[in-house]
Amino acid sequence: MSTQAPAPSAQAQIAGLSFAVMLIDPDGVIREANPVAEDLLGASARRLIGQNWLEIIEVLEKPTAERLRSSEARLTARGLAIRIGDRQISVNLTLSPLAAHPGWRVITMSDAQSDRLGEDDHAVGLRGPAILAHEIKNPLAAIRGAGQLLARKLGEEDRHLTTLIAEEVDRIAGLIDRMQRLGREQPEPNAPVNLHHAIRRACEVITAGDMAGVRLREEFDPSLPPVRANGEALVQVLINLLANARDACAGAEKPEITIRTRFVSGLVLNVVRLGRPVKLPIEISVCDNGPGIDPALGDHIFEPFVTSKKNGQGLGLALVAKLVRDMEGRISYERNEKAGQTCFRIHLAQAK
Repeated sequence: MSTQAPAPSAQAQIAGLSFAVMLIDPDGVIREANPVAEDLLGASARRLIGQNWLEIIEVLEKPTAERLRSSEARLTARGLAIRIGDRQISVNLTLSPLAAHPGWRVITMSDAQSDRLGEDDHAVGLRGPAILAHEIKNPLAAIRGAGQLLARKLGEEDRHLTTLIAEEVDRIAGLIDRMQRLGREQPEPNAPVNLHHAIRRACEVITAGDMAGVRLREEFDPSLPPVRANGEALVQVLINLLANARDACAGAEKPEITIRTRFVSGLVLNVVRLGRPVKLPIEISVCDNGPGIDPALGDHIFEPFVTSKKNGQGLGLALVAKLVRDMEGRISYERNEKAGQTCFRIHLAQAK
């Protein structure tokens, strides 16, 4: 006679959810927080419990902030702008009073950008040829720049440029193949990738073209382990982000791009892929000191045909989002007005 395993406890069920859950008492104090809430808020449950939740989370929309202070309010908000420390993000939030326990509430939150990233796969796949035409421009500029240098003087010290040309031609051929397959559900295979090798290659491509006086600064954590990614796709993602950053800050007084890598042990993100949570502790950020993106476009920049560039097609970031998603990663955008920086952050899984 078989024995049936006991059902998981309510606490185990809540801990296994892919979105943040917090239990709030009548005074607005956090009494319980699940692991995803810890990840989203960047603090352990031990630090969160006992604090007023509205002192940790600043809701930037004043009417919504006032409603959230009411112990009886019931609310569902999509794309709600909040600030946690110095980070500003957009979340989908629900506030649910517990009828049998007056004043007590349950709050759920999930990253609105991650929730939206899966919505445009089909549209991006159907527009593969247009995206391909757009994406060829950046590598062609790099090849042209390298060719010009070689034309002036061929010698031992210039042979690495011929290697660059060969690698770029191969990458373009691979890019064409990937664009033709963008509409398919099966993503490119992932494998362990040396993160800094991919970054160096992308930086070499960008600096071989016209940098327009923009300084490229690197802040790397050399101890990072390999990431789980597709090497060629990761290079393409970084080239796109670096090219966008270069164009965005070219008009600044001292234009600068900072590309940074780090292990975010205190802010491990969980994103549901294929019905399972994936920890993404490896972060790559590309930041520039340009004027930033029009706030009206902030929640839609990863959608096709959304752009703030005068002659832009709005396809580059849609492709970036697709490629990062195929690597089971996450990409987000934030603007830090105090620091005068625009940052795109990629989070990837550690290779096993």
